[in-house]
Amino acid sequence: MNELELFVKLNEQAEAIKADGRRVAVLLEGRDSAGKSGTIKNFTRYLPDYTFKVQPSFKPSPSMMRKWFSEWKKRLPKKGQIIFYDRSWYSRALLQPVMGWCSQAQYRNFISKVAAWENSQNVEFIKFWLSISEEKQANRLGERKVDPLKYWKYSSNDPIALSKFEKLTLFKEQMFALTEDWNSVNYNDKQAGRLDALRILVEQLTIRKM
Repeated sequence: MNELELFVKLNEQAEAIKADGRRVAVLLEGRDSAGKSGTIKNFTRYLPDYTFKVQPSFKPSPSMMRKWFSEWKKRLPKKGQIIFYDRSWYSRALLQPVMGWCSQAQYRNFISKVAAWENSQNVEFIKFWLSISEEKQANRLGERKVDPLKYWKYSSNDPIALSKFEKLTLFKEQMFALTEDWNSVNYNDKQAGRLDALRILVEQLTIRKM
């Protein structure tokens, strides 16, 4: 299918999900500047507003940090709904331990329980890792810093995250080992990556319906 056909199919699937009462969570994970927000905007470009919700990236409160799974359960999709997550509960397996934002006990608790927690939720999970090279991330963060339209995306954490590129890679590989349902998509070329991700999303929604 070409891009237009994929979007048409995605709309059909979203309508069917609403009618059938399926609960679908689409997770977007990746390094800073990988293209998570843009991919969600692309996924939802033509979707009817009543079929989906977007969960944007946010800084968790101290209370949420202590009650990680129970707080994320409140943010899971309702019947007949797709939610697209710009980062998800998997930040506990990625940025939080890399940046020192969670304790080792919190990290170990997460990796020991996440698979069973997901299996108990009666939700269909489709997981994307948007993969970019260290050079590509450095270029994008540098451009973001001086771009008059995207400067607001730059934060003091960006150069720190870049300096921990290899450490995040190790945690990412450990995350992949927790469940076997991650879709890694090459996002060095964002346009090609978005098309690949769209195709994977349509294919997986079709398979799960069958």
